[in-house]
Amino acid sequence: MQTPVEIDFQGMRGRPEVQASIEHHVAELEQRYGRVTACRVVLKGPGGHHRTGGLYEVNIRLALPNGREVNVSRTAQADERLADLSFAINDAFKVKNLDASGEFGFLEAADGHEVYFHRNSVLDGAFSRLAVGTRVIFAEEMGEKGPQASTVKLLGKHRLRL
Repeated sequence: MQTPVEIDFQGMRGRPEVQASIEHHVAELEQRYGRVTACRVVLKGPGGHHRTGGLYEVNIRLALPNGREVNVSRTAQADERLADLSFAINDAFKVKNLDASGEFGFLEAADGHEVYFHRNSVLDGAFSRLAVGTRVIFAEEMGEKGPQASTVKLLGKHRLRL
């Protein structure tokens, strides 16, 4: 990575073990999927959020070569599992629905909107390894019928270690 991982702890005390775990997590992403030129992670602690109560919010911004970016943000919904920091980070993006024909599916973006993807958009021939709940990163663009993912990459089963 060209620059160190930038971590912004908002409404919570920064802990060295959380910072080290996030840096390790990003290093695994870079090792598995290629060069990351910059990364910024914002962790919003539970507390004064009127609608979210004691839940974490996570925003991740990855800068990739050739000006490409991946933005992952998860605004806490009424899901008690998001009170666990590790779960909140790992739940940033995931597969929401797969069509029975095996040709397409839908991803759930951080703000809850659905993003269509076709099997040809899944990198490394990994469509057959997708299941509802699988964590992925993707590049979103506007298609003829709404938002669609132009590339979808599985994140695998690595988890944030706290």
